Amino acid sequence: MSQERTAAQYDVIGARWEDARSLPTVHPERASFLALLGDVTGLDVLDLACGDGFYTRQAKLLGADRVVGADVSEEMVAAARAAEERAPLGTRYVAADAADLPDLGGFDVVTAAYLLNYAREEETLTAMCRGAFERLPRGGRFIGVTQNPRFSFDGPRPDPYGFAFEPLATSAFGTRIRVTAALEPPITFETCLIRPEVYEAAFAAAGFTKVSWVPLHVPEAALARFGAAYWEGFSANPPIVLFEAVR
Repeated sequence: MSQERTAAQYDVIGARWEDARSLPTVHPERASFLALLGDVTGLDVLDLACGDGFYTRQAKLLGADRVVGADVSEEMVAAARAAEERAPLGTRYVAADAADLPDLGGFDVVTAAYLLNYAREEETLTAMCRGAFERLPRGGRFIGVTQNPRFSFDGPRPDPYGFAFEPLATSAFGTRIRVTAALEPPITFETCLIRPEVYEAAFAAAGFTKVSWVPLHVPEAALARFGAAYWEGFSANPPIVLFEAVR
């Protein structure tokens, strides 16, 4: 998917994306993402595909020093800036294409929630990974959450957890899908289940020395709220997964 089309999708969604954080999937996503992020006290963090700045602000609240969010969608950046104005934390936001980043300086950690799955071809995917790589020191981490490349349409569906997947087309790159968020009215957008070997080749081409896939965990609060049985399908066929790439 072109970055122009991605921007157009999220320009339409804009501030409504905040509503999607009421959906059940967000419980394991948030807990797992923040656990992987870990202690960022005093570190500089770049948040790519920052959207409305949710994880950007989380990094700042966890003690990060300089925190910058970047997103290709002007509307999402506007929503992030509005959130900063309502409750100032010292985060900064720029409208920028993650595959062609401006000079933002160096960072200790780069994060990306739902960035890489919007690449439409290997060249763009590698450019996104390289953009993160070039802003990190040796040993610096690029972490994020993406659509699970091993998700199976023959397994449990993600619908009970707030998001429905519809396959559109399959290629050597991956399976393009339409995602519908169970809101009123629904939010619909297109993304891609990129093959794991394609991801790993892009990380390597960008220069990363170590790449790990990190499964999500369902936090105790979500188990208590919904019941363990409710999450069995999610754990058996996760719709999303975390990654960690080390320079």
